[in-house]
Amino acid sequence: MAARLCENGSGQYHCTHASQSLEISYMLVLIMLGKVLLDFFMLQIKPKPVKVSFMGYFCISVALLDFMVLLSICFIFCFEDFALWGVRFTEYHICLFTQITSLTYGILPFPVYLVAALDYYTTVSQTSQFPTRARRLLYAFAVAVIWISVVFRTLRVPAVSEDVEMLSSVSPSQCPLSGSPQSCWVSCAMLLLLGTALLARCKEVTAMLLSARLLSFSSQPVLMFPYLPNHDTCLKWQLLSRLLLCFLGTWAPFVVLQVVVLLLGVQIPAYVEMNVPWLYFINSFLLAAAYWCRCQDVELTEEGWCTDPFVSWKFCFMPFNNESTEPADKPGTVIVIC
Repeated sequence: MAARLCENGSGQYHCTHASQSLEISYMLVLIMLGKVLLDFFMLQIKPKPVKVSFMGYFCISVALLDFMVLLSICFIFCFEDFALWGVRFTEYHICLFTQITSLTYGILPFPVYLVAALDYYTTVSQTSQFPTRARRLLYAFAVAVIWISVVFRTLRVPAVSEDVEMLSSVSPSQCPLSGSPQSCWVSCAMLLLLGTALLARCKEVTAMLLSARLLSFSSQPVLMFPYLPNHDTCLKWQLLSRLLLCFLGTWAPFVVLQVVVLLLGVQIPAYVEMNVPWLYFINSFLLAAAYWCRCQDVELTEEGWCTDPFVSWKFCFMPFNNESTEPADKPGTVIVIC
């Protein structure tokens, strides 16, 4: 029957249209499946226990919501055309759900990163292993409020609801997906700050890199920087060089990726761009900024370095604290990046 429909004029358009719709639906399912697997993979490979934080709660919420969206579009994709609670679902709704998800994720960066920055700025000097129950509830409440607010804004605010209605009127064989201007601005701001910091500390960072030595410690490879800093330089500026090395030593591929994306003008759909690896990247950047701003209040205790699962920031502070107690033990400063 499908072959006969493709033979005549009107049937040929119908066949081509249905084929394109099926291909796009299949592609969206595969993209969401890959994103969900990547989210849960990043949540599972954390090399050490992590202290509870707002960003940690939000990463879990993103992974769970992506999983729910994947289940929904897979259900629609498998059954193709069915009615549920008086609503008829077709392959078109796969595109619609993905469009709504993309619009929702597109307005998340600013509120999420602002709350995370405030959280780290106020708690980075605390040494307790875990927050109190009230703080845990506060994190869960903040995550819920942010999700409810952005979903309400996506579906109810006239300007955004008009975008949803416009997307709903487009043929499902096209399925345009919006990007996130906020993510673009965040990337530009991060690259600008990193570039400015590298230019300001270029000489010291270069000297530290040239003095780097790869050693083995407890059967694990470590980097040692036997570099003697200039004691006339403010300790806060010396700390900036070490924070840059720790951050770029872990997340340099993400920084290069952001430069390439911005230079090429690639439009990444917001539902793809907001993912757990990207959130951990932002998490490390915000932590580094908080450590630098509150460096005088940071205490060198083992339980205080569990917020970032991928970067060992404590090695940036150990030489500073050792200078007051062991000024003559070693001629140079040693920084180790795990």
